[in-house]
Amino acid sequence: MTRIAARETVVQIVYALDFSPEDSEIVRERLSPEFYERMAGEGDLYDSPPGEEEGSYISELVAGVSEHLAELDGYIERYAVGWQFARIPRVAVAIMRVCMYETLYRPDVPNAAAINAAVDLCKKYEEADVAAFVNGILGSFSRAELV
Repeated sequence: MTRIAARETVVQIVYALDFSPEDSEIVRERLSPEFYERMAGEGDLYDSPPGEEEGSYISELVAGVSEHLAELDGYIERYAVGWQFARIPRVAVAIMRVCMYETLYRPDVPNAAAINAAVDLCKKYEEADVAAFVNGILGSFSRAELV
């Protein structure tokens, strides 16, 4: 599993936790070989389960986003000028949460790489205007907070 696929898995888990925040089983289930067997044929993301290194990366990111959720959502609200948080598509929110967490707390991930990956993921799951919106929020966030 590539870093890009691991990041996409994190986004999917963060999105799922948005609907069931108390479900600690989601991470374990999404990292299990059985999950990947069930999902085989649903896309390249499910070709193979994460290895130990990718599993640790995924678990750490999900835990970090969960731990810093209020902070990350505060940044989204601050930089989503003219938008109410509740109106932002939930997938876009999950993508921004993961990106912001990586840029703030993962020095091994270059900021530009995290933002580019987030915008690419947004293009995969959302309309082009949402991807542009996310790019604008992450750009403003990066310029103001990551100096």
